[in-house]
Amino acid sequence: FPKKCLRHGSVDNPPLSFSVSVCYYKGDFPIAEFTSTPRDLLLSIFWDSSNKRDSMADSTTKLCLVSVFLLFVLLSSFDLQGIAAENLTKQKLNSKILQDEIVKKVNEYPNAGWKAAINDRFSNATVAEFKRLLGVKPTPKKHFLGVPVVSHDRSLKLPKAFDARTAWPQCTSIGNILDQGHCGSCWAFGAVESLSDRFCIKYNMNISLSVNDLLACCGFLCGQGCNGGYPISAWRYFKHHGVVTEECDPYFDKTGCSHPGCEPAYPTPKCVRKCVTGNQLWRESKHYGVSAYKIKSDPQDIMAEVYKNGPVEVAFTVYEDFAHYKSGVYKHITGTNIGGHAVKLIGWGTSDDGEDYWLLANQWNRSWGDDGYFMIRRGTNECGIEHGVVAGLPSDRNVVKGITTTSDDLLVSSF
Repeated sequence: FPKKCLRHGSVDNPPLSFSVSVCYYKGDFPIAEFTSTPRDLLLSIFWDSSNKRDSMADSTTKLCLVSVFLLFVLLSSFDLQGIAAENLTKQKLNSKILQDEIVKKVNEYPNAGWKAAINDRFSNATVAEFKRLLGVKPTPKKHFLGVPVVSHDRSLKLPKAFDARTAWPQCTSIGNILDQGHCGSCWAFGAVESLSDRFCIKYNMNISLSVNDLLACCGFLCGQGCNGGYPISAWRYFKHHGVVTEECDPYFDKTGCSHPGCEPAYPTPKCVRKCVTGNQLWRESKHYGVSAYKIKSDPQDIMAEVYKNGPVEVAFTVYEDFAHYKSGVYKHITGTNIGGHAVKLIGWGTSDDGEDYWLLANQWNRSWGDDGYFMIRRGTNECGIEHGVVAGLPSDRNVVKGITTTSDDLLVSSF
């Protein structure tokens, strides 16, 4: 009976190639060891069983080798984008996310460029509770099939500083700071917020689109709802299925989960496909995207995309110190990799200290960070933020131009 199927490599660090060792024991005494590459695994599964002593043909071995081969296939199917979290111990998960030691280390760090503080948003949260909010999952490569990578003309003259809020002042949605509650729905918020802004920019309409529709109705094609999802799949959902307004299908966590201290985690809401207001039809409330694409991982292309079309959705790796962000231009200094997060990128600039930055709107309400916003170092792919940039253009299907649509139920933080 094979006691061990040893695997070299993990989902956190997928290898380009690896070998597998299977040890065979009689009692506690090892009698054989087999090492193979993935290519040979299938061959070994169907090895001739005539020689019982040396073959791999027994049913238990077949099961073990099939499992390892499927693992290899699984590893090969993901585009991790640098956002896979470290394996955390139970003790670590149960510890508090906010630590005075981290605040002290960041604030005393030479040329840190940013300030840390004990944010009210997570004052009572554990690492496990904080981790639940980080809902960007490793994206299967198949989700990028047919998705173009967009670049822009280098002759386009871009300003040294840009803020979408002032560039399109009529689009008040750009400046909204929302609250995802304690659902891992950041992947949905980043997409829906950016698309809402783009509808206003293109069609002169302030509209609030529904995170709940995307979260509940996209299903496994987008991931696992409150347990995380894939940003690019959200934009593909907009293109193929559309998304209703917030008025039709408001976000299920209207209270922002009564911060601070959110427990327990919410399950993903059910897809109802019916507007809460009786005078609206679900299909008539749908607003569509005409495209879904990834932006080339180059600061110039990202800036050009925002400058021409509006905010984009970005995904990046979150470390412990990010939970403590208060002001300045963030760069990772200390702490463990907790997971992947998605937000809305709305501009760029250069700090007084000469540090180039991106300007982003988070969805952890205004008690976190710099009134809900943060800046992060630009041009160095800090925490992978310039790698996972996605967006799409709005469609005029079902659009009545010049009409302003709002919802009293929209979870906008005015904290």
